[in-house]
Amino acid sequence: MSAPLASIWFAAFAALGWGTSDFIGGYTARRVNAFLLTAIAHASGTALMLVLALASRAQLPSAHNWAWAIAAGLSGGAALAVFYRALSSGKMGLAAPVSAVVAAAIPTLFGILTEGTPGGFKVAGFVLAGAGIWLVSRPDEKGHPREVGSAALAAIGFAGYFLFIKQAGTGSSVLWIAAIARFASFMLTLTIVVFAARARPASIAGPGRTGARAGQIDACATAFGVLAGFMDICGSALFIRASQLGRLDVAVVLSSLYPVVTVLLARVFLHERFTRWRAVGMLAALAAVPMIAA
Repeated sequence: MSAPLASIWFAAFAALGWGTSDFIGGYTARRVNAFLLTAIAHASGTALMLVLALASRAQLPSAHNWAWAIAAGLSGGAALAVFYRALSSGKMGLAAPVSAVVAAAIPTLFGILTEGTPGGFKVAGFVLAGAGIWLVSRPDEKGHPREVGSAALAAIGFAGYFLFIKQAGTGSSVLWIAAIARFASFMLTLTIVVFAARARPASIAGPGRTGARAGQIDACATAFGVLAGFMDICGSALFIRASQLGRLDVAVVLSSLYPVVTVLLARVFLHERFTRWRAVGMLAALAAVPMIAA
């Protein structure tokens, strides 16, 4: 299998991992503090990648790549916590695609500027994928919920993650880069949880929770947080490998189709509305995949 084709497969499976993780994390964040949940997810993801890296005896990356990986982790960690908070609003089918559109646009433009314009068929696929994600994110009601603004803010952090992790992954072990980036995310979110709990206990309580319960999380929520962390870190490792083997813009656009997975899971398990426009958007996103892969 050629490197560009392998990159496409890795990016597609990254979308599957991220979409599943976002659904699990967003659903669980409705009941518990989003930052605490993110810290649990990051801790479990870090542990998984460390175990795999040590077991495979992968070579440690250089100091240069360490710095880029840490920057990626800090950017993505802050973004994920804000994103979980947006997903916890009950608008999972809206917040996730909005975040994906903004997060994909910035690194895609950067990739085109630095790596040159891809073939016309791929550009058409980019446009179709963007249109598909936009249709999936089309609000069912008038107005724009506040959570959309949070999702867009989180998307800026995700865009930074894409750009930084591309630099970190060059010539480095995927497992170590993923572990370093996730550990940086974990330390950031853990710091936020600790300081927020001391300064304003009531302000960080999840939806429907009081300040007294803000720092508490039950065993079931913890298990879901660990599962979300495993799925998310696997998606990240797959994306790093995709960006190593192929173009950044192709890897970003394909992996950014993860909202399709989130929306489908929200429809199946939470019975969220599945409008005609959303169905058209999903078909457009799926049709874009072979165009980008051509």
